[in-house]
Amino acid sequence: MIDPRRITLLNNCRDASGTVIYWMSRDQRVRHNWALLFARKKAEQLQQPLKVVFTLAPSFLNAPLRHYDFMLKGLQEVERALRKLNIPFYLVQGEPEIELPRFAREMKAGVVVTDFSPLKISREWKRRVGAQLPLPLYEVDAHNIVPCRIASGKQEYSARTLRPKINALLGEFLTGFPEPDRLDSPNDYPPVDWNTHFSRLKADHRVAPVTWLEPGETAAGACLDSFLQNRLCFYAKERNDPNSGALSNLSPYIHFGQISAQFIALQVSKTDAPEYDRAAFLEELIVRRELSENYCCYNNHYDSLEGIPSWARESLMKHAADYREYIYTPDEFEKGATHEPLWNAARHELVTTGKIHGYMRMYWAKKILEWSESPEQAFNTALFLNDRYALDGRDPNGYTGVAWSIGGVHDRPWFERPVYGKIRYMNASGCARKFDVRRYIARFEEKKSM
Repeated sequence: MIDPRRITLLNNCRDASGTVIYWMSRDQRVRHNWALLFARKKAEQLQQPLKVVFTLAPSFLNAPLRHYDFMLKGLQEVERALRKLNIPFYLVQGEPEIELPRFAREMKAGVVVTDFSPLKISREWKRRVGAQLPLPLYEVDAHNIVPCRIASGKQEYSARTLRPKINALLGEFLTGFPEPDRLDSPNDYPPVDWNTHFSRLKADHRVAPVTWLEPGETAAGACLDSFLQNRLCFYAKERNDPNSGALSNLSPYIHFGQISAQFIALQVSKTDAPEYDRAAFLEELIVRRELSENYCCYNNHYDSLEGIPSWARESLMKHAADYREYIYTPDEFEKGATHEPLWNAARHELVTTGKIHGYMRMYWAKKILEWSESPEQAFNTALFLNDRYALDGRDPNGYTGVAWSIGGVHDRPWFERPVYGKIRYMNASGCARKFDVRRYIARFEEKKSM
């Protein structure tokens, strides 16, 4: 049963006779996908065929090859899994607001279903597509456990204000998933020409794909199993130590929708790991992650300093002209040319692996604030580097993480100090009290190649 509160009609059209199209975008998986399940149900009710399409934008917020490679390899698995269910999968390349309406016309569509994203670019695509379609465009929140718009109708101040709202609804939404049924339709549609699509990409090849993490729904499930069996049992104690290996490594899979956060939460709840470890992980997975969704959904300036709280903006502006012992350009930050080995190691972890340990990502961003000419430049530099190199870049978690670190979003005013104003401060000695800094630096010290 699909909770109707997950579903939003984005235009004023009614269901028509014709193919049901699932316009897959953010949730790139076959199992545990409410949007696909809703599209399948619609096709059954209307007695119409179901087709899945992915519109591959030639450039998505300047994503480099690293991100396209991870995504497209995951989508190849989606195609194979859908073929086993006799559901056709199509990949069309071009601007979604042009290609999706064209595809709907070609397929004689009667209904289009898509998935939820709070990002402005996705909302604008859907607005333009919905305005062109003479048929309904349904949006299904398959990414959040408690649908973003149902959890709250406004921007929340902090986790403290969103948590009770999430918890009040969690029992209603944290349910199991039915398996998608195999269709009876013939399996005679042509396969996707993946080589051609790869060759047409305009992505920056200087940011190479990662090799340590395999993309796709199957690999995501294996990653989850490994975490549950080997690391969840010490997550609460060790998660802030980047040397401990306690983290799940699931964030790239969640970002690309290759695994469901709801499925993860269900699996975590079934383990016999200590309750405080499960609670600590679920707080991050559910409350903190959905708080980021809330921020991007209700604050159109989530990707700039303009979106931060007034107290933080006033405080940063008050200290904008403060003396800075070190000032680096965005290019120097990207090259890891700072005076501090710890920051340079964090930057090298990001550039080479496609991720930074969560605790170090906060430190990394705060030092960009401390060593930049202005808060605006710091915000833009941190966002650019995170989106360019992190596999989970261009994500509500990333935007909100930068806004928290540099702009005090979801935080409170702290003791005032130079440069930071009332923004929470972090330094290397604080890191040294939490973990073996020398060991971390030795792991990620760059062998000068850039």
